[in-house]
Amino acid sequence: MIKLIVNGKKHQVDVSPDVPLLWVIREHLNLTGTKYSCGIGLCGSCTVHIDGKAQRSCQIPVNEAAGKKITTIEGLPEDHPVKRAWIKEQVPQCGYCQPGQIMEAAALLAEKKDPSEEDIINYMSGNVCRCGTYLRIKRAIKTAAGEGGKK
Repeated sequence: MIKLIVNGKKHQVDVSPDVPLLWVIREHLNLTGTKYSCGIGLCGSCTVHIDGKAQRSCQIPVNEAAGKKITTIEGLPEDHPVKRAWIKEQVPQCGYCQPGQIMEAAALLAEKKDPSEEDIINYMSGNVCRCGTYLRIKRAIKTAAGEGGKK
C-alpha cells in the first residue's frame, strides 16, 4: 500500500510503485481534472503540485510522491486568483490543457508575486495549448498577480 496526501486528504492505494502518479490520481482517486496528453512530460496537461512545485504527474512514479503534499486542479480553491483570472480573461477555448496551465501559473505566482512578461513566457514554456490561447494565458497571469497571485 502506498500512502498519499492529495488535496489535503490521506489515501492508501494498492498499486505497483512504478505506476505513474497521473494514473493513480485519475483511475484510483477519481480526480479527472488532471489530464493525460503526451505521456512523456512535454505538454504540461498532467501538471500537479508536489510539495508546492509544479510537476508532470505522468513522469512521477507514485512511490516518489508518497508522503508528499499533492495538489490537483480540484484542490486549488475555487476562489484562487488564478482561477478567477482565467474566467475574467476568458482563457479557455477547448479547455483540455487548462488544468495544467492553471496549476503551472499558480506555481509561478507562488514563487514570483509580480512576474515580468519574460518570467511568464519562460515559466509557462513547457505547457502546450493546441488552441493557441497563450496571449490570454499571459493576460490572466498578470491579472492574477494584480490580485495577490497566490492563496
